[in-house]
Amino acid sequence: MDELPRLLLLLALVGVAVTLLGSAVIWYMDEGRRVRRALRNVLKSPPEAVVVARGRGKGAGFSFTSGLAAVAWDSGAWCLVYRIYELVGVEIIVDGEVVARAFRGEPRKALDHLASEASRVTLRLIFDDPNHADFELDLWMAGDELRRKPSTPAEAIQEANRWLARAEAILRRPNAPRAPEPVVAVAAPPPPPAVPPWAPEPDDFDDDEPPFDEDDEPDPERR
Repeated sequence: MDELPRLLLLLALVGVAVTLLGSAVIWYMDEGRRVRRALRNVLKSPPEAVVVARGRGKGAGFSFTSGLAAVAWDSGAWCLVYRIYELVGVEIIVDGEVVARAFRGEPRKALDHLASEASRVTLRLIFDDPNHADFELDLWMAGDELRRKPSTPAEAIQEANRWLARAEAILRRPNAPRAPEPVVAVAAPPPPPAVPPWAPEPDDFDDDEPPFDEDDEPDPERR
């Protein structure tokens, strides 16, 4: 009879441990946390702003500290990194219509109203990159209201509008300065050879006369 309470206690402890371990795994593998970890790794510093498309495994973020912007998909398994000044525009698209936008060098098109009903809300980022020029995050799609954490189109538009304001702060900044032109080093001419102190001055010789007197020929009898 004494073994039964011990067995029940052991089973209870094992159940609590398994529950805690499972909760920790679920917390660690959460889609949003995985995207944020991936962005933090590729940005080389904690990002100042992050947006995550829940249920799509996509996200984007930027860091003023490292001067980088990045996008991620497949829950952070794949990332693309840009220089922060390569971001040239942001658009909020609701049911295929651009309702707000901000582009570098252009006046901002502000959001007029929040749509209470929509089938799709998309945040589109445009970069100065011919290979990967844009990146779309569907912040809300029809059917998202059935998720464990339901949301509404209005909430998705508000989140997109907040990120549009953050991105506009980047677009207002001047472009990165160009690298200075390389300076070509020119070697200094070699110094003239040193003249020995016993060398005669150049003016002491006359080019028309021999360097000795013709009368001073050696006497053959002095041999």
